Amino acid sequence: MGEGIKKVWIGSGFDIVIEVSPKNIYPIIFFLNRHSLSYFKVLTDMVCYDIPKNNYRFSVIYNLLSVKYNLRCQIVTKINELTNIFSIMGIYKSANWLEREIFDFFGIFFLINKDLRRILTDYGFKGFPLRKDFPLTGYIDVYYDDNQKRISYRNLELTQEYRNFNFKSCW
Repeated sequence: MGEGIKKVWIGSGFDIVIEVSPKNIYPIIFFLNRHSLSYFKVLTDMVCYDIPKNNYRFSVIYNLLSVKYNLRCQIVTKINELTNIFSIMGIYKSANWLEREIFDFFGIFFLINKDLRRILTDYGFKGFPLRKDFPLTGYIDVYYDDNQKRISYRNLELTQEYRNFNFKSCW
């Protein structure tokens, strides 16, 4: 396991935080789930966030819980938009919903997950809305057409150019 683990430290609240390379995420989580000294049997959450200026812009965090030892563990892996991650559905069945949500909002593809469909946006939705480079208004305008008495769609034309953000200042 040593080659896949990049860094280990104790986070806030005595949580164990392990930074892992993306290709070794499955074997390390499998080990933590099955080994008698760790026994992390519960996947409480999977979180993703985006920092566009980094080479590895996405960080995927797996939050694990060991009820037997009353421990929490965070597995962190950093990837770019071209990298795929192995699905952990074989270890935790609850990962299906969480992986679908991350795929839907960030576009991160999980290998071996056969059910990567949109889960919280429309099936015809274009783009990934939680990426920082996604426009605030989106690409398609959804509105109710009073003449036709139905919901209609139209392509949205932005009159403003793309804005480059200064991440050091919030204003």
